[in-house]
Amino acid sequence: MIIDVWSDVVCPWCFIGRRRLQRALVANDIEAEVRHRAFQLQPDWPVGVITPTAHLLKEKYGLDDNSYQEMHDRVNSIAAEEGLQYKLDRTLSGNTRDAHRLLLWAQSLGEGDALLESMYSGYFERELPLFTEADLLPLVAGAGLDTATASEILHSTNFESEVAADVQLAAQLGATGVPFFVIDMKYGISGAQPFEAFTATLQRARSDSD
Repeated sequence: MIIDVWSDVVCPWCFIGRRRLQRALVANDIEAEVRHRAFQLQPDWPVGVITPTAHLLKEKYGLDDNSYQEMHDRVNSIAAEEGLQYKLDRTLSGNTRDAHRLLLWAQSLGEGDALLESMYSGYFERELPLFTEADLLPLVAGAGLDTATASEILHSTNFESEVAADVQLAAQLGATGVPFFVIDMKYGISGAQPFEAFTATLQRARSDSD
């Protein structure tokens, strides 16, 4: 079974969805290859421009302080149910293209999952930014990958076409947001659905393949 997961590393629901998928795979004794697919929530965000996430969300959704706090608390609570200790108060937002390029590089080495976990945990649980070389290389090292090679990639255009191809494929499949899960290119799960939804779709995919 191959599961393609479109996500952005600054999407709180993507980390939650990742945990629910992982739980469902274990609970149903299913072995699967899970592949990261790049998706940018803010693809046109200027590279090098970084802003507090709170400011971005308030402006994007027209939220006042109370409404933002309610949304923030709800996401933190749901994350905690999945064993995640979100600290969203001081997270920053910026262009995530370079993070995705490094993820696709790591995935080509069979280490994409380790780097994705490092990025998610760093960003959501330790308030670490993910937008510059100085931000990303410690996370690369933490995943056991070579920082010199990662630096070379960041100073090149390597994996930019792969990022663009993932985004284009997501559009062709009808994805308008993330997380977006596709099992064997046949069965889709849109959003961080409840655990039961993952279980039902995984069981259907396994049954249909038997």
